[in-house]
Amino acid sequence: MPIKRASFKDLRKSKKRHLKNITIRTELHTLTKKFGALVSGKKSDEAKNALKALLSKIGKAASKGIIHKNAASRKTSRLMKRLTSLSKA
Repeated sequence: MPIKRASFKDLRKSKKRHLKNITIRTELHTLTKKFGALVSGKKSDEAKNALKALLSKIGKAASKGIIHKNAASRKTSRLMKRLTSLSKA
């Protein structure tokens, strides 16, 4: 446990940030699963809309440092690849 007052404050801030980051990561995971379900269900139009929202969330998470920018780029690339494979099929 921290000894100084400022350290207690830092600990509180760290816990709040941690909770916020977890909720955002969970939301990304949920949206990704929904997108995957739409792709496997061959629902192209709905998948495009879901992907648009998902890419926005991924970009925001990367800019805030919740996920690494390269991880965001990799996820974006793979999701776009899945959507294009759906439209070709």
